[in-house]
Amino acid sequence: MSPRKSQRRQQILEALAQMLEANPGNRITTAGLARQVGVSEAALYRHFPSKSKMFEGLIEFIEDTLFSRINLILSEEPGAARRCEKMLSLLLAFTERNPGITRILTGDALAGETERLHVRVAQLYDRYETQLRQVIREAELREGLRPTIPLNQAANLLMAAAEGRISQFVRSGFRRAPTEGWSEQWEVLMAGFFRETITRAMGESAGSFASQG
Repeated sequence: MSPRKSQRRQQILEALAQMLEANPGNRITTAGLARQVGVSEAALYRHFPSKSKMFEGLIEFIEDTLFSRINLILSEEPGAARRCEKMLSLLLAFTERNPGITRILTGDALAGETERLHVRVAQLYDRYETQLRQVIREAELREGLRPTIPLNQAANLLMAAAEGRISQFVRSGFRRAPTEGWSEQWEVLMAGFFRETITRAMGESAGSFASQG
């Protein structure tokens, strides 16, 4: 793809995101998007064969941004609780900085669009939750910690807390910031979230006994 064509595609996606933010609750038309970009509808279709493909382009941007940064978090943070905190804070901060795109994540902007887009968003959330589940599972091997509720429920609890804040953000017309008060709520979520495994607890007890001998 030529630099000029790539630049135009990026311009179209940015315009779509801006319209989603500026017109919450309204359905975006290709005619309106073409006016926003300053081109004809035919020109839009030279870069994207359909509006669905434009939405897919934004979903790909979300995926690339979030999961590339998750990889950095996993390489930089050794502790499970800190990894989970940073992963969810990343998601909330991303949505706060990109209100229009967040309407895609809640499905609000996809009303009347192809089912494939809804499935793609659901898969993104599932992938995020799977990553959380993997971090929590590894906590037992790395730190001798296990969630106090079953693994799948534990990961889902964290994901549901973040998704709820994202939904409130969109529902409030972008006035209720998803990161507001999150650090305090996170402390409550983590209180009693993990417990030490029997093996670790026995190991620490043995070490304490040996030091006294």
